[in-house]
Amino acid sequence: MEDNDDNIYVVKHRLTRAGFTVLIATDGEQGVAMAAAERPDLVLMDLSLPVLDGWEAVRRIKAAPQSRHIPVIALTAHAMPGDREKAMAAGCDDFETKPVDLKRLLEKMRALIPASSAP
Repeated sequence: MEDNDDNIYVVKHRLTRAGFTVLIATDGEQGVAMAAAERPDLVLMDLSLPVLDGWEAVRRIKAAPQSRHIPVIALTAHAMPGDREKAMAAGCDDFETKPVDLKRLLEKMRALIPASSAP
C-alpha cells in the first residue's frame, strides 16, 4: 500500500520485473479491504497513508481471520529510532526504509512468502 505515485511506479515496475504480481492500494482503508478480499502472499505497507494510516491498517489486517496470516513488511520513510519496533508491535513481520534497496527488499519478501508462491 502506497500513496506516492512515483514510489508506486518504481516499486511496482521493479517487483513486476522480478516476477511478482503487484496490486496497489493508495490508502489504508482500501488496503485492508484488498487484503481481506484478494488474500495476497505479502503486503508492503507504507505507514503514512491517507484515510487510515498504515499503523492501523496493519493492526486491522492482522486482527482479521481472513488476512492475519498475510506477512506485512513496513516500507516507509520512518527511520527514526524506535520506528522499527513500533512497526513490529503493530503487527509487521519486517521493516524496510525508503529509498528502497531492491536486493534487500526481495530477500525479505522471499523469506516471508511460501516457497510455492515466490517467483
